[in-house]
Amino acid sequence: MPVMTADDLHTFLAAEFPQVKSDFVIEEVRDMGIRVRLKVEERHLRPGGTVSGPTMFSLADVSVYLAILAMIGPQALAVTTNCSIDFMRKPAAGTDLIADCTLLKLGRVLAVGDLLIRSDGVEAPVAHATLTYSIPPRG
Repeated sequence: MPVMTADDLHTFLAAEFPQVKSDFVIEEVRDMGIRVRLKVEERHLRPGGTVSGPTMFSLADVSVYLAILAMIGPQALAVTTNCSIDFMRKPAAGTDLIADCTLLKLGRVLAVGDLLIRSDGVEAPVAHATLTYSIPPRG
């Protein structure tokens, strides 16, 4: 079961990553999973008016990070060791993006998360990602 709530995670982001805290809304925390909304703004767009790949990577990375922290508690030094992301279709114009993440493995030193990113209100995913995180030793 999660040891951190959505409010706990928002507080953590505000303290440790104030530069991105206003970009993300944690909509749901569940056992081994999380749903995170990216509030898409003009600065997230690339030429042509679509959300940029780096922005979608950021949503994937933050989502897996927060899913892990929800389960293990605040570990600011957990780091991404691998990411694979497939961009499948252009996000719907003018909508937020929502990442639905499930942790596939949560070990002592490694965690693996899988997620789909969708445009708000659209069923077809715009991206699929799998990320691996290294968890620092406790103590």
